[in-house]
Amino acid sequence: MSKTVYFSPMAYSRYEASQTLPAKFDNMLKASGLSGRLKGKQVAIKMHVGDGITYSTIPPVFIRKLVDFIKASGGDCFITDHNVERRQPENRGYTSSILGCPVLDSCGYFGKYYYTKEADYKKLRHIDVAGLIHDADFLIDFSHVKGHGACAFGGACKNIAMGCVTDRTRQELHSLEGGISWNEEKCIHCGKCIKACNHYANSFSEPDYKGKYKVFFHNCTLCQHCVLVCPTKALLLESHDYHDFQTGMAIVTKSVLEEFEPANVFFINMLISITALCDCWGMTTPSLVPDIGIVAGNNIVKVETATLDLIKTENLNLEGIPQDYKLTGRGHLFEQIHGKNPYDQISALEQIGMGTNEYTLEIIN
Repeated sequence: MSKTVYFSPMAYSRYEASQTLPAKFDNMLKASGLSGRLKGKQVAIKMHVGDGITYSTIPPVFIRKLVDFIKASGGDCFITDHNVERRQPENRGYTSSILGCPVLDSCGYFGKYYYTKEADYKKLRHIDVAGLIHDADFLIDFSHVKGHGACAFGGACKNIAMGCVTDRTRQELHSLEGGISWNEEKCIHCGKCIKACNHYANSFSEPDYKGKYKVFFHNCTLCQHCVLVCPTKALLLESHDYHDFQTGMAIVTKSVLEEFEPANVFFINMLISITALCDCWGMTTPSLVPDIGIVAGNNIVKVETATLDLIKTENLNLEGIPQDYKLTGRGHLFEQIHGKNPYDQISALEQIGMGTNEYTLEIIN
């Protein structure tokens, strides 16, 4: 297996369009050898379409360049994510007219089109692979890298494990961390937990956020948005083992990628607008570090490792974390923010045979 990971940096030497990141992205795609692998293929471009007033998702100019490259190489493609219609991707410029291809829900409009594979890892029992992902000939994982409260960071692995499956599989994955408990004495009934839920899974038994707090677990994915926004810590995880969650994501990622021949997958990580939280929060906070560039390659472990290696704590923008927030001083920047080692996610992928973390960085300008 080639150790090559492609890297197009933000740095430029003169005021020319050819020195900017979109132009370098064109050069990266040409250098990658992808063109000869796409002819006659139906390509699924898996990315996060964001939510709410998020503005840190992948800018449309990069997506359009990828779409045009695929078509010029003789392939066809579509953009896909889960719960697309509800997320209103058009608010971030993600429309077929702008991007040059359809923007589709990976499990169909009603979320019921998927293929189930059995799993046997603790509470993870069903890997429901999204139907449109399963049916594609080629998968390009196009990830916007950012921090994440549940797993330290979100890159290619999280984009696949949480975005190429059903709500049932996402719920089983999050359940590996433990359940959510409500402390009635601490609750001030402010309703922030209700507003933070993207899946309409929680409620109070009385109007105006009064009464008992309830969770409709059919909808709940245990994403912890409610836990993280609660100002009085009335909501807590009953247990918290992020290592199990990392392993579960690795297992699901491997299961999804097994639907494709090894030559029919490619990974692109955008290292721009790197924020502390996932794009699914429906908002954007200031960047943690200056924009870095684009990392891409054929092996997910190598791409993810190179991605984390390029994000340096010493480059921290203090405006990227809440005022008076104190870093732990231990480990990677994402670990100092979220208390979880992001490299554990990569180790989990390695342990189940997805590749090794050794790589050679090839600079593409």
